[in-house]
Amino acid sequence: MDIVDRATRSRMMSGIRGKDTKPEMMVRTYLHRVGLRFRLHAKLPGKPDLVLPKYRTVVFVHGCFWHRHENCRYATTPASNPEFWQKKFTDNVQRDERVKRQLEEMDWQVETVWACQLSEPELSDLADRIRNNESGGLKDDD
Repeated sequence: MDIVDRATRSRMMSGIRGKDTKPEMMVRTYLHRVGLRFRLHAKLPGKPDLVLPKYRTVVFVHGCFWHRHENCRYATTPASNPEFWQKKFTDNVQRDERVKRQLEEMDWQVETVWACQLSEPELSDLADRIRNNESGGLKDDD
């Protein structure tokens, strides 16, 4: 049973954004501050949040609830209509895996940042992983 009425829940859910979320803005700000330049929402499979062509790397900033971060306290399942939610979450996870495979087959390095892991050390590790892929940059079409 939901703790709020249908109209309130609908209003709450409609306020959830897909782009320029607070976690995404935190990642963008950090990576830009450390000198990594990127493009936003490029037309690649899954529309990655950040694309770093120089490093042949894409970054997805995932919310723990929607993308089911394993063993995360934020990856809860609502008590009302659990069958609907379970299907939605399963579909999201399967889509994430499919998109990751597609990008890797296209020789992109795929990085996933979880909303609950947006600390300075975690973001520093992300920047290091991206920089270590510099040799994987765009290939010449010779």
